[in-house]
Amino acid sequence: MTVENNNELMIEAIELGKFYGDFAAAQGITFTVPRGQVCAFLGPNGAGKSTTMKMLTGFLAPCEGSARIAGFDVGEDRLKAAERLGYLPENGPLYSEMTPKTFLTYVGETRCLPKERLAERLDYVAKTCSLRDAWEKAIGKLSRGYRQRVGMAQALLHDPDVLILDEPTSGLDPNQVHGVRRLISSLGETKTVLLSTHILREVHAVCSRVLLINEGRLVFDGPTSELGTDDSAIEDKFRQLTFAA
Repeated sequence: MTVENNNELMIEAIELGKFYGDFAAAQGITFTVPRGQVCAFLGPNGAGKSTTMKMLTGFLAPCEGSARIAGFDVGEDRLKAAERLGYLPENGPLYSEMTPKTFLTYVGETRCLPKERLAERLDYVAKTCSLRDAWEKAIGKLSRGYRQRVGMAQALLHDPDVLILDEPTSGLDPNQVHGVRRLISSLGETKTVLLSTHILREVHAVCSRVLLINEGRLVFDGPTSELGTDDSAIEDKFRQLTFAA
């Protein structure tokens, strides 16, 4: 049973590890994220970010350790955890022959949303993710930016308490990026957001805390301000912590 307050731990990674033979894609990953926090998850390509996110969401079973979403163990009670979680994977799969309307309706029905509630949430995500112009068009014919917005809509559809977003602004134009940043900031007032990005400006724009992973291990966990006061300072600290030449 969970306690609904701002100190409630909504994401818990406990010594998470994933190994492929002798290669450690992630090892000893431990952190918690409370309700109402927007947390950046940074690292160079191949550092283990997506692997860790997949373990947190139950899409990948860890070799060691465990994960909890809103107090529910992802391995032992995945359905309960999934009810509280919205996940936007990088390049998430979509049904190209469906329209955003039919796809999101299908997603809502698989989540057993009541008919009236589903109608309300479809209206919400269509507006929030700026999908009205593409609502009745085949997803396979949409631009990358529109497909990304459909992916964001499916993550938001059931009004989850926790959002795990892997590169949410990938493929979006500057106006759309600004809109997504505003959305994430507003969601972070009541929800928990773990945000993976390569765009350091997003860290300053929406995140109060940074987790930085390198070579499968967590190497930094602290307030955004500790990484620097501007994009250049964050980039320098990022390079220092990830041993970039």
